[in-house]
Amino acid sequence: PRLGAFLVDVVLSGLVAALFTAPELPRNRSLLVFAVLYFGFTVLVGQTPGMRLLKLRVARVDRKVPVGVWRAAVRTLGVILLIPALIRDREGRSVHDRLTQTAVVRT
Repeated sequence: PRLGAFLVDVVLSGLVAALFTAPELPRNRSLLVFAVLYFGFTVLVGQTPGMRLLKLRVARVDRKVPVGVWRAAVRTLGVILLIPALIRDREGRSVHDRLTQTAVVRT
């Protein structure tokens, strides 16, 4: 589900970026749109459009409060870099999840 949510967000970001760059290809602008989308939705509602579609959300593991700005920023950077996002522990949490005391959970 996490990979599926990521792919939905990537495609959505590419489409949004293409709206602003047409008829040219969006190139790296889609990465910028992805970062803004991922960060903004994580801060505002705790889930990206792809996560919502696949019934996932980001939750803090230390207490029941919103993710917050700095945690969303670190998570966004981790997802963009991909390497931390691909390294997981026994619980299925990625490096950026551990750093920010968050987890992706089913809704």
